[in-house]
Amino acid sequence: MHPSLRRALAAKAYDEPTPVQAAVMSAGDGDLLVSAQTGSGKTVAFGLALARPLLGDAERLTSAATPRALIVTPTRELALQVHRELAWLYAETGARITTCVGGMDPRRERDELHRGVHIVVGTPGRLCDHLARGSLVLKTIEALVLDEADEMLDMGFREDLEKLLEAAPATRRTLLFSATIPREIAALAKKFQKDAVRIPTSAEGERHHDIEYIAVPIVPRERNLAVVNLLRYHDARGALVFCATRDGVTNLAANLAERGFAVAALSGELSQRERNTALQALRDGRARVCVATDVAARGLDLPDLGLVIHADLPQNQQVLVHRSGRTGRAGKHGVAVLLVADPARRYAESMLTRAHLKASWRTAPSAEDIRVRDQDQLVLEIRALAAEPSDDDRVVARTLLTDRPAEDLVAALVRLRRDTRPSPEELTVPPSMRPGGPAPRAERPHTVNDRPPITTSKRGSATHATAERSERAPARDDRNAVRTDRRAAPRAEPVDRRGDGVWFTVNVGRYKNADPKWLIPLLCRRGDVTKRAIGKIEILARETRVEIAPDAAAAFAQAVKRPDEKDPNVHIEKLDA
Repeated sequence: MHPSLRRALAAKAYDEPTPVQAAVMSAGDGDLLVSAQTGSGKTVAFGLALARPLLGDAERLTSAATPRALIVTPTRELALQVHRELAWLYAETGARITTCVGGMDPRRERDELHRGVHIVVGTPGRLCDHLARGSLVLKTIEALVLDEADEMLDMGFREDLEKLLEAAPATRRTLLFSATIPREIAALAKKFQKDAVRIPTSAEGERHHDIEYIAVPIVPRERNLAVVNLLRYHDARGALVFCATRDGVTNLAANLAERGFAVAALSGELSQRERNTALQALRDGRARVCVATDVAARGLDLPDLGLVIHADLPQNQQVLVHRSGRTGRAGKHGVAVLLVADPARRYAESMLTRAHLKASWRTAPSAEDIRVRDQDQLVLEIRALAAEPSDDDRVVARTLLTDRPAEDLVAALVRLRRDTRPSPEELTVPPSMRPGGPAPRAERPHTVNDRPPITTSKRGSATHATAERSERAPARDDRNAVRTDRRAAPRAEPVDRRGDGVWFTVNVGRYKNADPKWLIPLLCRRGDVTKRAIGKIEILARETRVEIAPDAAAAFAQAVKRPDEKDPNVHIEKLDA
């Protein structure tokens, strides 16, 4: 290792190299094809590899009219991160390093290039722009690094990458880093590298061994509620939640903010200034939850990221690996949670198998689980607060103790701390997690744009647009109810209309995925009636109202009072006039 780089590492307390750093340093001076996950220390790894072609035996770099090393990254954030890492690593060498990325002032970048730099870090599109305009000259490039090459191909940068590779001298050293080595990456390496040494720094079966994978079946309409409970239960210092679309990010981030979470949103529609503001809030701790799309989250390096939630399932196993790899970095334990609607369970299982990952299937944390966990955490928090009280604090405490019991005062402190936490949500146990539940169908996953089926009313007034509105704004009164006639349900028998019916209420509504398909069998079983005795059904936000034929209502009212072992949490009562 070059002495100046060794001193820089010692100043940062780098005592032992990571596996990828050790492998790269011992691989010689040829081309490298490295499979390395985000957080494995690969930036320092290729920084060390650049030292020999750039410095040789010299202590410092001489001035350079044109760049001698080029590093290509998929995103602005990753490019800026790489620049920061190389800046301290090469601080003693006199290296001039600049970035060329979209969203920044191209004139400033052009001026930097004209003044002369040793290392250029940039994104494919902006680098190709400078190449076409003549401000970026690659004829003196001695080393070229493609960082997270698989992501750049996924983002459609193949043509730009090939332009950059073809413009650089054939004698250069090419280092290609990728989380996975799919067929496209292998083809790129074969075309542009010479006898590259393949470095698999982790076996497929050991991928993400520091990440605990959990799959959580959910009722589709309770996705946002499940995210709330997961964030509350795990209480990670930093959490990243993935959505499939920009609208999904906006919706979920607003939902979490309303519940009291410190949240930042990242999507492609944000300006660079807005992205920088959101990222800074995450890095300095003002925001603890980031909701993002795949594109916006590429290359993110967030501190203390202990939890990743796939609110919308990834489209394939490569995206799953990239998303989840944002946690469990540098030997720290991380948790990746996949929210899986029952119809998508087999799809999720297949994706995990193809990614060589094992997940434990669990129900989402319940409100009671979170309350129990809160008790333990509140004890720890308050003990920490009481560790070193000041003299002023003791004076106030003695004053309060003159007229209040100590237990009441501590209870007030507990309540104060508890009130700062977002309230947990009551969730429905999905059918697949109930004893004897139905086997899920193999379908593609739901995303925020999927519209669940709505049973139409006898006038055909309930539509998908109604469903969309109901998801955005819960019903405030009966006028917003989704009304459905008993005869509209599949395979329903005609309603026996022998006079005005008697109305009952069920403590399950839209928020718990109430649907006539399973409500009607439940009502028949609990009330000892046939389908003909059931009239209109009104599904509200948090309850369902059911009309029972007058001649069956009395017996129905008595029958539903009996305890029910199969659905003990479903309560049916007569609706007061």
